[in-house]
Amino acid sequence: MKQLFIFSLFFIFGFLFQAQADIVYLKNGRNIEGIVKENQKGQVEVEISIGIVKFNKNEVEKIEKGSLAEEKALRQKWERQKQAAEARRLKVEEEAQKKPKKVEFKTESGDIIADCLLNNKVKARLLLDTGASSILLRKSVAQQLFKDGFMSLVPDSKSQLADGRVVNAKRLLIDKIKVQDVEASNVDAHVLIDEMGTKEMYDGLLGMSFLKRFKFTIDQKERKLILEKQ
Repeated sequence: MKQLFIFSLFFIFGFLFQAQADIVYLKNGRNIEGIVKENQKGQVEVEISIGIVKFNKNEVEKIEKGSLAEEKALRQKWERQKQAAEARRLKVEEEAQKKPKKVEFKTESGDIIADCLLNNKVKARLLLDTGASSILLRKSVAQQLFKDGFMSLVPDSKSQLADGRVVNAKRLLIDKIKVQDVEASNVDAHVLIDEMGTKEMYDGLLGMSFLKRFKFTIDQKERKLILEKQ
């Protein structure tokens, strides 16, 4: 029984020794707070908040071992630092998104044309149309975005063109649309089932389902669309 007790103590202390938080003192005067992962074959490996660092044993003055509680506290500290860094990154990103951005556009016969990227894969030249309630796409563009069978479905809505004509359309949701470096997600759109009489649309219309996400100004002189996230 006594031998079993001694063995149990040896096992517990052995486990604690393997999972300790440590301080590695280097001969150059620096010290590293972390968890020693390996201390053999001429190297010392130390886990720190951003990964693993390695030192040759001849660079190390001494290693001060910590406790299991200290290791737990250290890992919690790392997690708090990670969360704080991520929160700062998101805040910077959010602030950057709120700043007004200038998007260059082209004009053709008085029309404003924006080069767009749909779902990170399909390029489209869309006519800026503040009178359109949503994005309107040609069938040929939608067929590049979705499975072949999508356009065989029965149209479920009607859309009105600039000249007043009402055409059959299919409603869909675009996961992501980018106009240069300005981006919006989950944007309502409609696809024209009947292509007849839509030459004036280019690849489609950039309507209010995208534009309403922003305060926007059109600078005709500089040919810039100024977008500020709402």
